[in-house]
Amino acid sequence: MRCNLTSRGFGTLCAVAALLIGSIASAAPKRVLVVERAVLVMRHGIRAPLDGEVPLDTRTGAPWPAWPVAESRITPHGVRALERVAAYDRRLLAARGLMTPNGCPAGVVRIRSNSSDRTIASGQAYAEGLAPGCDLAIEHKPLGTADAIFEPLRARGTAFDARAAIASINRETGGMAALARRHGAALARLDQVLGCTSVERGCVPAGTPTVSASADGHDLVLAGPIRAASGIAQVLLLQEVEGLPRESVGWDRADPATIEQLGALHAALFAVYTHPPYMAAHQAAVLGREVLASLSSMGPRLTVFMGHDTNVTALAAALRVDLKAPGYATNDVPPGGALLIERLRDASTGARFVRVSYRTQSPETLRGLGQSASLVALKIPGCASLVCPAATFSRRLVSHLAPLQTAR
Repeated sequence: MRCNLTSRGFGTLCAVAALLIGSIASAAPKRVLVVERAVLVMRHGIRAPLDGEVPLDTRTGAPWPAWPVAESRITPHGVRALERVAAYDRRLLAARGLMTPNGCPAGVVRIRSNSSDRTIASGQAYAEGLAPGCDLAIEHKPLGTADAIFEPLRARGTAFDARAAIASINRETGGMAALARRHGAALARLDQVLGCTSVERGCVPAGTPTVSASADGHDLVLAGPIRAASGIAQVLLLQEVEGLPRESVGWDRADPATIEQLGALHAALFAVYTHPPYMAAHQAAVLGREVLASLSSMGPRLTVFMGHDTNVTALAAALRVDLKAPGYATNDVPPGGALLIERLRDASTGARFVRVSYRTQSPETLRGLGQSASLVALKIPGCASLVCPAATFSRRLVSHLAPLQTAR
């Protein structure tokens, strides 16, 4: 409102009007957002290296350290870390009014894990930390069965076309040779950490960088330095967060800053398998719809999908966001890392919104079995703020998902 203060008596009228407008504005109800439902899409806990994760022809200056469990299994340390992050989540969600801070949350929590040993065990550990002694059920398919929520390509969840996928990957990355060149500094640093004596050949297996269709056409085969180095970099991180003696973590040649730098090599795997639009659309096709169904259903208020880093990065890619947390390279999801998606209701208008956050624990916290965590708010493109209208969120996510092909 503009006032001509030189007019006789008009300045007083303007002052009164301003007071009235201020009074009306202060009387307007403030938006109070109530958390109604939440979904966690989570990576499993700390595990021993997978079979072949370090390629057999990788050269090192000393033997790799021993692990306390068989390959791919969750370690006792990993179980305790999951229990602690679950306790953090319980405190967080209780503070937001989604559940009580203590006691057994009967009918409030649903945990669905993938059908691998490490995801089932992770679901059990998380359940115990979230609700100690309550014996929460863990839903999963029979061990080893392909579950389209977590492994859509293997389960034939969509009409995946490997040629279209490769074209999308090459557009996104510039091709596998370009991807390897962009990570040249990290590859050179990895050679230094591995400490082999072959200067000319290097420590990491060489090979032509390529991506091709699998024999059955329902998956991709990546070859070359990124394929080889990504697993090695992940094993170095796992050694650190497992709490192995520091002199054995990268043979005392990998400090936290180096491990974070090398994490970009592991994240480069997702630049192929989950980040390109075509790959995100297919890798998140079933999971994304399950997330939306959980947010809109009248069932349990908290749903946990216990899966893999590919699930977290694929959903993030479908939402068109990158994931960055303290101590990790961008889009390198640590053990126990999760996307938290909450449905909110405006208590005064009834309007519904969605809020997305990235929840992780730092390498130091995982190693020391701490109880703190980092929660990074994510702004979804197309949404005006961090709190996105639910209809807009749903419409944008579905628009980035491939159609489903088979029943689950």
